[in-house]
Amino acid sequence: MAVILAAGEALEKAAKLILAGNPVAVPTETVYGLAADATNGDAVARIYEVKARPRFNPLIVHVDGMEMAEGIGEFDPLSRRLAAKFWPGPLTLVLPLKKGADIHPLVRAGLDTIALRMPTGFISRLIARTGRPLAAPSANSSGHISGTSAPAVEADLGARIALIVDDGPTPVGVESTIVKIEGERLRLLRPGGLAAEEIEEAAGLKLERGAPAGVEAPGMLSSHYAPRARVRLNAAEIAAGEALLAFGPKRAKGADAAKAVRNLSPRGSLREAAANLFSMLHELDATGASVIAVEPIPFDGLGEAINDRLRRAAAPRDIESRTA
Repeated sequence: MAVILAAGEALEKAAKLILAGNPVAVPTETVYGLAADATNGDAVARIYEVKARPRFNPLIVHVDGMEMAEGIGEFDPLSRRLAAKFWPGPLTLVLPLKKGADIHPLVRAGLDTIALRMPTGFISRLIARTGRPLAAPSANSSGHISGTSAPAVEADLGARIALIVDDGPTPVGVESTIVKIEGERLRLLRPGGLAAEEIEEAAGLKLERGAPAGVEAPGMLSSHYAPRARVRLNAAEIAAGEALLAFGPKRAKGADAAKAVRNLSPRGSLREAAANLFSMLHELDATGASVIAVEPIPFDGLGEAINDRLRRAAAPRDIESRTA
């Protein structure tokens, strides 16, 4: 059973476990991650085992600075500009893998690219303390709702890992935005905690959208972030017994009959809604309702990432597509 330690006292224990090849659940600014040494194949394999994650799904490598990042990925002027603007923060860049980079092939799932992010907070200190880049997908069972607090991680993975580092609820609340850089083109692989409009402004380019061929980054499979309950989107009317995930000050018809209600943001803030998304899905799922009805949420700004997560949570489920 996992030990839970506050971030202020967990660094040495976490570093010891990482260097011994064990995964550790750690807070980031986006969601809690299941971190392990990205240079150690056995350690990376343990991530997949703990999460029951398909091994064709690549992992993001987290670094503590540009020196480490440049030893792993090939940066060009555009990728350097985005890194300078948004790192550390909730942006992942998919770049060509640097020749000779000390990253285990299991991290890349057979791709010739690498997904890199520079996070803030405890995980950054852990990278610096160990001197190792860390692979760190979300700390949840494959396909389930991402954990944004230590108790959520404990309820899901507590029996399978040794340590959960607790730094309270994560401030962003959804995973990082993933962008692939292809020369002078930018492709959005996954919307996330950094709005696409901000990236476009910094790059001076429009982000291309559209389904690529195959899985090129985490979080791209159709069924993902799924609670046990069925998720029904853009609900204008609520049936008796459904749980309601609300947004804004006005309620859908029949909301009074809902089994339970959580409002992502009563004032209609997309940033607040993103921070609350996964924790409120957890809470509504725990009510035992068979259906979670979701009121419409705007698509602008962080609404793109919120709607992306909800669409994947609502997708038909099968064993192959349940991944995180």
